Amino acid sequence: MSDEVTAEILTTHILDLAKNGKRLDGRGLDDYREVTVEPGWVASADGSALATIGSTKVLCGVKLELGKPFPDTPNAGVLTTNAELVPLSSPMFEPGPPHPRAIEVSRVVDRAIRAAETIDLTKLCVTPGEKTWVCYTDIHVLDHTGNLIDTALLAALGALTHATFPNQRFGVGTTDTPLEVNHYPVECTFVRLGDAIVVDPLVDEEKAGQGRITVATDEAGNVVAMQKGLIGAFSPDDVRDVVERAFQHGERLRAVARGV
Repeated sequence: MSDEVTAEILTTHILDLAKNGKRLDGRGLDDYREVTVEPGWVASADGSALATIGSTKVLCGVKLELGKPFPDTPNAGVLTTNAELVPLSSPMFEPGPPHPRAIEVSRVVDRAIRAAETIDLTKLCVTPGEKTWVCYTDIHVLDHTGNLIDTALLAALGALTHATFPNQRFGVGTTDTPLEVNHYPVECTFVRLGDAIVVDPLVDEEKAGQGRITVATDEAGNVVAMQKGLIGAFSPDDVRDVVERAFQHGERLRAVARGV
């Protein structure tokens, strides 16, 4: 049997399940898999965390180094977010230039962090126009079984929450100090399967999906970012529904990322 026929059969099965309120792994339409965030996985990083949603695993490391601010923001630090999707994590990814999915993950995670003002970039400035901290947030996907965006942001948030300025290493202080995190955005990703919209999609559900939408919320009750993916549409009522569901999931996801 060809791969195309097998994929079509699986898609039909997934859509039939969703029509009856069921999913491949037995979850309900609005159920997340088990979520964990464990800090301190990379000793050489200034902050790190391993996030898992089900079997999807993402490691994030934060590195803080001194550099020069951008000319248009002389009083602010620099935040750089990058995602790596290596073949080890999934047969979908191959060696070579950045995979389009890696670019999407890094941009969506970066957007949520910036829009929520997770860290105050002005507090990273050491000498206006001359010296500032550059915060490198590097995301590495270790195992991809679905829902990379949500897992990646949880890993990034966990790493930032436990990051410290390496003042001693750069000779700008006698003690290292914590990086202050002001807000805690989390993202919830939904996929349309026929008339049903499921949260935390598996890889096969993403492949069968007729539209993907990610909603980023913060602890203050704001929608700070949104991303539409895949081919397919969501009505205004659909968007209102997923936003409400994102808020409901957000509080628990934030608590896991913060370790409280």
